[in-house]
Amino acid sequence: MKYLARTAAGRPLLGDDEGYVPLAAAEPAVETVRDALPLAAAGDLASVDDAPADRVPAADLTFGPPLERFGKLWGIGLNYADHAGDLDEDRPEEPASFTKPSTALTGPGGPIRLPPSEQSERVTAEAELAVVTGRECRSVATADAADVVAGYLPVIDVTAEDVLRRNPRFLTRAKSYDTFLVVGPAIAVPDGDIDLSDVTVTTRVNGEIAAENEVRNMLFPPAEIVSFHSEVMTLRPGDLFSTGTPGAEPIEPGDEVRATVESIGSVSASVTGHRS
Repeated sequence: MKYLARTAAGRPLLGDDEGYVPLAAAEPAVETVRDALPLAAAGDLASVDDAPADRVPAADLTFGPPLERFGKLWGIGLNYADHAGDLDEDRPEEPASFTKPSTALTGPGGPIRLPPSEQSERVTAEAELAVVTGRECRSVATADAADVVAGYLPVIDVTAEDVLRRNPRFLTRAKSYDTFLVVGPAIAVPDGDIDLSDVTVTTRVNGEIAAENEVRNMLFPPAEIVSFHSEVMTLRPGDLFSTGTPGAEPIEPGDEVRATVESIGSVSASVTGHRS
């Protein structure tokens, strides 16, 4: 597995399980992580071993979001049957997708800022596997989706659940508060084909497992999600699909949330309050 990342100061990095080097050291013609996404999708991203630079361990780095600016931010609701049951919702027959504004996105560590209590008194956090597209495409078959995917990363999706429960038409608002999408520190780029079916997605709050499930139990797996939405719109490098959560957990000021996607990575964020 390779990793595309940026430091908190914005320096592009290429890494593996042993550490990171400057992206330009391995790919001299590439200036930004976004520029590297088509190479990642094509399987042409250089190896860290090819860089004339010493690896820096991940523990010695402070990471920001892996892209300075993502493209479209899509989420998929009710993508695990168990979670649909938790919300007393019927299983959707098509991906139940929604969008988030760019202002909802924040980097590793967060913090997740809760809205004032007069707007929402029940906010939940959800671990999810996200897919990042690597090249412009339209009408991609499910079997060909891997050819347009640059990589994967863990995210924490956040919802003002009481707003959503008042009326399902309020979904976009319930998902759109600032800091309501925490992205992981690195885009994991597989070396060749990857089987995600056995991958476990786990939500932890204050170190305790709140929800856990395997990608195999998704109603619509990542490749189908990419294919489905490519029939609706043109996909471009840096678009993100957050593929749904195995379960949501209420959060309060002072909590620590962690999303772990097995073999892909993890991201955590503290929770702060704007409660009045």
